[in-house]
Amino acid sequence: MAGSQDFADDPRNATARIYLNGTLVPRAEAKVSVFDAGFVLGDGVWEGLRVHHGRLLFLEAHLDRLYAGARAIALDIGMSREELTDAIRRTLDANDMRHGVHIRLMVTRGPKKAPNQDPRNALGTPTIVIIAEFKEPSPAIVTKGLSLFTSTIRCTPADMFDMRINSHSRLALILALNHAIAAGADEALMLDPHGFVSSCNATNFFFVRGREVCTSTGDFCFNGITRDNVIALCRSEHIPLRLGNFSLAEIYGAEEAFVTGTFGGLTPVREIDGRPLPAALPGPMTARLRELYAALKDSDVRHPQ
Repeated sequence: MAGSQDFADDPRNATARIYLNGTLVPRAEAKVSVFDAGFVLGDGVWEGLRVHHGRLLFLEAHLDRLYAGARAIALDIGMSREELTDAIRRTLDANDMRHGVHIRLMVTRGPKKAPNQDPRNALGTPTIVIIAEFKEPSPAIVTKGLSLFTSTIRCTPADMFDMRINSHSRLALILALNHAIAAGADEALMLDPHGFVSSCNATNFFFVRGREVCTSTGDFCFNGITRDNVIALCRSEHIPLRLGNFSLAEIYGAEEAFVTGTFGGLTPVREIDGRPLPAALPGPMTARLRELYAALKDSDVRHPQ
């Protein structure tokens, strides 16, 4: 497996318990109904979180995004933020997980009376799953970097399919990734409806040109918490930053580029559409921001909100 989601298998995950609607079950028993709205329609929201030295990183921002997404699709999670946090911690404690852990928290509309689209046919009990795994990004990706390929699949505006909701419906993004894989690349670069560079299929995209860090306006990309943190770091450290509409021609002239996400943090890019970027990996700006982001994670551990 390649890409920013690349990881090494950890045998401890085979015996890890999974939270399923209030019960901790073995991996083989973590099953949902074929009538579940998440299975039938991709009707649900999710979050990815990291555990760093015993702390759930940027937890409040992740919960904000989860509950905002649930409200946007009129999904009642059925648990308060405190109750959901307790469920996450219960899962971690049951598996003796303190560091180097990635969590996938999923909430669907739950079982339905029949496999159809109408949310009114839901039985009223959401399905909540918490999968915690020992999972670290591959160290090799820092010097190997990613190869990106521009897909013909476009990012969509909020009045069509809001990219800023962490929805279970990911088919368009999978189609874009399939384009990249067929072209021999690791991930897809995606344009917005106007032809400007927006994001990748699973991460947000940044590039560096003339010592200036550049990224999209954010109107058509993921509501990325790591993206927000990188933007905030640039501003606090007085690193030149520009949010705007950028053409592929501008991207091709970049000195370096990287993508951001909860799992991988900042992952360097080595080439875009077969055009190698000139900076050795990680590029100097990427390396600096990686160091700043690592310090930010440690700070979140030392000074929780």
